[in-house]
Amino acid sequence: MYNYDYDLFVIGAGSGGVRAARMSASYGARVGIAEERYLGGTCVNVGCVPKKLLVYASHVSEEIHNAKGFGWDIDHISYDWSKLIKNKNTEIQRLNGIYKNLLENTGVDIINGRATIIDAHTVEIGTMKYSAEKILIATGGWPSVPDIPGKKYIISSNEAFFLESLPKKIIIVGGGYIAVEFAGIFNGLGVETTLIHRGSLFLRGFDQDLRSMLAEEMQKKEIKIIFNVNVKKIDKTDKQLVAYFEDGTQLEADQIMYATGRKPMTENLGLENVGIEINKKNAIKINDDYQTNIPSIYAIGDVTDRINLTPVALAEGMALAKRFFANEKKIVNYSDIPTCVFSQPSLGTVGLTEEQARKKYVDIDIYKSRFTPMKYSLSDNNEKTMMKMIVEKKTNRVIGVHMIGPDAGEIIQGIGIAMKAGASKQDFDSTIGIHPTAAEEFVSMREPTI
Repeated sequence: MYNYDYDLFVIGAGSGGVRAARMSASYGARVGIAEERYLGGTCVNVGCVPKKLLVYASHVSEEIHNAKGFGWDIDHISYDWSKLIKNKNTEIQRLNGIYKNLLENTGVDIINGRATIIDAHTVEIGTMKYSAEKILIATGGWPSVPDIPGKKYIISSNEAFFLESLPKKIIIVGGGYIAVEFAGIFNGLGVETTLIHRGSLFLRGFDQDLRSMLAEEMQKKEIKIIFNVNVKKIDKTDKQLVAYFEDGTQLEADQIMYATGRKPMTENLGLENVGIEINKKNAIKINDDYQTNIPSIYAIGDVTDRINLTPVALAEGMALAKRFFANEKKIVNYSDIPTCVFSQPSLGTVGLTEEQARKKYVDIDIYKSRFTPMKYSLSDNNEKTMMKMIVEKKTNRVIGVHMIGPDAGEIIQGIGIAMKAGASKQDFDSTIGIHPTAAEEFVSMREPTI
């Protein structure tokens, strides 16, 4: 029997890696974890958490505007971006400390530095080598910026969290959730915002009704959206940056941010030293047990480029820890995973889109409701909310629920539980609503619209 330094060595202290490490240690395993940047990974430092804080900040301007309808007379409003960033950084540092304590209190050894895999059971960090019975790669993803002329002038979402000052005008290039969320953030903070996407509509993979309505609502908020264009190059003048498009047009801005996707962080990990297989997107290939083609090496989270959500990485980390050291074969169920886009208005979804449902089932019913949220009834805010439910006729089972409007994520989380439990349309209909709320609409939609 080999005498390894650790039972498990984790590369990457993001959400998935930390969960796997500390849960494994709680089961009595000897665990080491390496991190070259910051504890908590993307989500805590340059992702979900700081982004949500910025979303909250950007909502305040609209809330102040809406307050007039409720009798508030608010004048002399000022805003300090540097104070927001300072307070955000303080909160992130607090969370970094919490992650450090979580690991240390369960006996995990934290090693700062870049880990490279030397062989099937050994990693190297600086001048030190550590052996382990099992190695787990949980290095996550990183913003991907295309290699175009003027690339040096582009910022990604990473840099957006640390801007010294707010630009007056910004161009955001991309069609995913990061692009639409930052468009709402900058617009809400008073920045003249233009969103550029090479496709005909953003948020590919989401329900078509929600995608179309979000585009409408964002433009109501004076976010300029240009579809079906591609940036050819970026140049810099004395005062501004200029984006040149392939159709011959151009647009000036103080800042240009790309949110055109993220790539798995597999470079410089030493994967080639042991022959770990990756796909054409540089994501690590794994089987249903999160195992690579090297039996002692595993991978979870965004580095595998499957379902790139923090709660999914957490679930995978927990499943591995239980399997390795608690003799429990826990399987992560990837069906009906609720998710939210913190756009403005926000978008929440769980289950199948209408397009997916029509391909999978012979007969479905669509229930849909569109209305003005009560919170806007006394203001001139003309933002609409839409709720949509998809039901399989044969079984009466709810197979998809989608929403766009205030608190969409909070509402859809509860709907997700109901769907996991196999709720039918009759279950929704027989549930008494909470009045007056927007959420009660989900138990009040009686007649299918299609």
